[in-house]
Amino acid sequence: MAMTADQMIQFVDDLYAATGTGDWDKAASMLTDDFVVTEAPGLPMEGVYTGRNALKELYVKVMGLVDVVGLNRVETTAGKDHAVTILSFQFADPSLPPAELCELFRFRDGKCCEIKPFYFDHAVFRAAAEAKQRATA
Repeated sequence: MAMTADQMIQFVDDLYAATGTGDWDKAASMLTDDFVVTEAPGLPMEGVYTGRNALKELYVKVMGLVDVVGLNRVETTAGKDHAVTILSFQFADPSLPPAELCELFRFRDGKCCEIKPFYFDHAVFRAAAEAKQRATA
């Protein structure tokens, strides 16, 4: 049974809430067994993460790479079997601009089967990773 646009938008809100509070059991329950998230080449966390624990694995990796102090979700829109969220990451280093991106969510059988982030400028995220590395060196 296909999800409505409103159901997909609520699902995305609920998934962000679960990951934001570290409720990894809830997040895993919202993903298909063959879930995949792909981070583009050129990003410090580039690669393909698979399975129901992939979001936790990626989250831990990203938070180890950069100091994110804020996540601003602008809007989510949905249609057919997907939703797209416009968002930005704010970093602890105030000299860094936010990393702007859109995340594509695909759904199957009432669960998320794929997330694909699209960063506007990879260099911003790489600079944030370099800033954290300098701060911890």
